[in-house]
Amino acid sequence: MSFALRTAFASALFGLITASGAILLGCVALSTQLDTRSRTEIEGKRDLVLHALSEVPAIEDIGPDNHRFGDLLTGHGDLHLAVVRTDTGQVLASFSPLADQSLAALKDVQENSTGTWFSATGARLDSFKGTSRLRNGQEVRVYLSLDRERDAQLLRDFIRSTMAGLPVLLLIVALGSWIITKTGLAPLHRFHRLAASVGTQSLGHRVSSAGLPAELTELATEFNSMLERVHEGYQRLQEFSGDLAHEMRTPVSTLLGRSQVALSHTRTIAELREVIEGNVDELERLSRLISDMLFIARTERVDKPTAFQSVDLTLATQKVASYLAIVAEERNVSVEVHGNAEVMGDFLLLERAISNLLTNAIRHAYENTTIAINISTDERNVTLTVMNHGEAIADEHLKRIFDRFYRVDSARARMDGGNGLGLAIVRSIMISHGGSVSSFHRPIDETSFVLTFPIIDGRRQSPLPS
Repeated sequence: MSFALRTAFASALFGLITASGAILLGCVALSTQLDTRSRTEIEGKRDLVLHALSEVPAIEDIGPDNHRFGDLLTGHGDLHLAVVRTDTGQVLASFSPLADQSLAALKDVQENSTGTWFSATGARLDSFKGTSRLRNGQEVRVYLSLDRERDAQLLRDFIRSTMAGLPVLLLIVALGSWIITKTGLAPLHRFHRLAASVGTQSLGHRVSSAGLPAELTELATEFNSMLERVHEGYQRLQEFSGDLAHEMRTPVSTLLGRSQVALSHTRTIAELREVIEGNVDELERLSRLISDMLFIARTERVDKPTAFQSVDLTLATQKVASYLAIVAEERNVSVEVHGNAEVMGDFLLLERAISNLLTNAIRHAYENTTIAINISTDERNVTLTVMNHGEAIADEHLKRIFDRFYRVDSARARMDGGNGLGLAIVRSIMISHGGSVSSFHRPIDETSFVLTFPIIDGRRQSPLPS
C-alpha cells in the first residue's frame, strides 16, 4: 500500500473516530437541551393550570367542557391534563387517554413534584403531580403530562441524518488526504529520478533543492552529501586502481622482458644467475608495493576499530631514531628529539608513521645537518614535527605529496627503492587516529612534516572513524 493510500485510510479512520465522538457529543447536547425545554414548558403550563384552577368557584364547575382548560391545551397536542378530587379520587376532568394513564403511572410520585413515565406504546412522558385550591378552598389534584415523542423523533432524525452523511464525509476526508499527500510527496520524485539515473558514469548528478519544502531541503542536502562522498570514494578507487596497475606494470614488464630475453638464447649459469638476481630485486619491490597497499587498506578500515592505549610519543620517537641511526650516520645526518607528550593510539602504527617521516627526512636532508623532532602540546592538540634541511619542495608538490604513488622526483625515488606510498601510509595512520598530517617549508630550505593529534574531552586523543 502506498504512503498516500495509507495516509488516506488513516485520515478516514481518524475522521470516523472524531465524527463519532462529535455525533455522540451532539446527541448528548441535543438531548440535554430538549430535556431543559421540556422542563421549562411543563413548568410554564403547570403555573397556568394552577392559576386557572384558583379562579374556579367550586368542584362542580370543573369538567371536560370547561373552556378554561381547553384554551390552555389548544395547539398543544403533546400536553395531557387530568384533574382529580383529593378526598374521593374522583376524576373531575381528563382530556386524553394518556391523561387517564398518568393517574396510575404517577400514583407513587410525591405531591408537587415531577416524574417520568412511559405509556403503553413506549412513549416517554414528563409529568407534574400536585394539588391546587379552588376559590372556595377545596383541593384538587392535578396530573399534567408532556409527551416527549416529538423530541425523541427529533433526536432520531438527527442521528439518522448524521449517520447518512458520515460515509460521504469520510470519503471526502480520505480523498482530500490522498490528494494532499500525493501533492506533498511530489518533490520526492526528484530523489526517485536521481536514484534511477545514478550509475558509475553519472555519480556527479545532484538533487536540486529549488522549490523543495523545508522538510525535504535538509534531506536533499544530506542526500547530495552522500552522493558526494560516494563520488569521491569511487574516484579514489579509480585512481587507486589506475595507479596500482601503473606501478605493477613496470616490475611485471621488467620481469617478463628479462625472462623472455634469458630464454631466447642459451645462457650460462652465471648469466642465468644474474637474470634471476635481477628478477628477485623486482619481485621484492613488487612484494613491498603489495604489502604497503594491504597495510593502507587495513589502516583505513573503520568496521574494525583498533583498541587504542596510551602511547609515549617521546619513547616511540627515540626508538625509531635509534633504529635509523646507522642510516643517518651514513648520510652524515644527526637526529635530535625534543619535548614529550602522550596520546591514545596504537604504538606500532604510530611507530610506523614516525619511521616513514624520519626515513623520508634522512633521505632528503643535506649532509652534515641535524633533523629536529619536536613534540609539543597546547590546549587543543598534541603535535609531532619532523624538520630537516634539504632541497625545498615546490608548492604544487606539497598539495599532493600525501597521495598514493605520488613522487616529487620519480627517477630518484625509484633509485632509492621508494614506491610513493610512504607518506600515504602516514596519512592513513593519522586518519585512523582521528588526527592529520601536513607539511610546509621555509625559504631557508627547511621542510617540516607535522603530525597533529586532537585533544578531546581532556584526553590527548581518542579513536575516530575516518
